[in-house]
Amino acid sequence: MKFEKTVNIYGNYFFSFDFLLYPKIHKLMSAFKKSSSMFAIVHMSDVVRIPPSRLTNSLHDTAIAILKEKYESMISPDLGYVVMITEASANSIGKLVAGDGATYHKVIFQALTFYPKLQEIVEGEVVEITDFGAFVRIGPTDALLHLSQITDDYLKSDVKQGVILANQTSRSLKIGSKIRARVTAVSLGKGAGMGKIGITCRQPFLGAVDWIDQEIKKARQPPPPAAIKEKKGGGTK
Repeated sequence: MKFEKTVNIYGNYFFSFDFLLYPKIHKLMSAFKKSSSMFAIVHMSDVVRIPPSRLTNSLHDTAIAILKEKYESMISPDLGYVVMITEASANSIGKLVAGDGATYHKVIFQALTFYPKLQEIVEGEVVEITDFGAFVRIGPTDALLHLSQITDDYLKSDVKQGVILANQTSRSLKIGSKIRARVTAVSLGKGAGMGKIGITCRQPFLGAVDWIDQEIKKARQPPPPAAIKEKKGGGTK
């Protein structure tokens, strides 16, 4: 039967033999709770493997570096997008597995996550124009704004110029345009690069920021005066 050693590599060495290995070297326990915000600080725990080549730095710095390599840019159906590791606390008591020169340490850490929610209003910047619409940067990822979800007007996409033009209103979207939109579709797969988000601007006070400003100014204008009714014989009332 295999056994493991428990050793404090950052203090005095001591050995204790144990016949129980970690049931899983990679074990993720999330204290994530649904909140009203799409950004959240999530508390998690894991076990990090520290190879001999990385034992020269401090345990704290090494653990954070390994966690960043493992979690940052990860997409999880439960957590959403893991943006960054903000803090970590590693147990200085590590475990040695027979035949492996690395040490294994339990760590409790915090991560900043972004979980897009349906019907939420988001603001972002157009970063790419395509034949079928535009990609808008919201938080740590890009969302698809399809041509059919921009406006009721007929639209023409010019990929070379990086602009989408409306035929009747002369409104335009270009790379760098700031927009406000509503989340209409969210699909978060496992692994990196598998998240898909759809947004729409086809609702009042959504779209490019300058469009919204125009709509607000129009809404604040006083109503036109009532039409003057003419009296019989061409006089006025």
